[in-house]
Amino acid sequence: MAFDSPDFRPPPEMRSIRHIRTVHYTPKTNGRAERFNQTLIREWAYGATYASSDAQNRDLPRWLDWLNIRRSHSVLKGQPPILALNNLMRIHN
Repeated sequence: MAFDSPDFRPPPEMRSIRHIRTVHYTPKTNGRAERFNQTLIREWAYGATYASSDAQNRDLPRWLDWLNIRRSHSVLKGQPPILALNNLMRIHN
């Protein structure tokens, strides 16, 4: 099921988050997605050596956990995204 499908139902904890669509191939509006893709390629796809594609794919959840929960991000003043999200949720609740 594609995320643009009318059948898409976000989990309950995300129902207050608005799904915003952007114009394809527009760096100004797609900057975060493009930056994520660059980081994914540089640090996960080509950042380590894996025994196989299956091994690399099995490592993706661990890498995403590290990226979102442990890795500091300069744009967030050194915080991982999960802390910034928690702060945002506190402000809007």
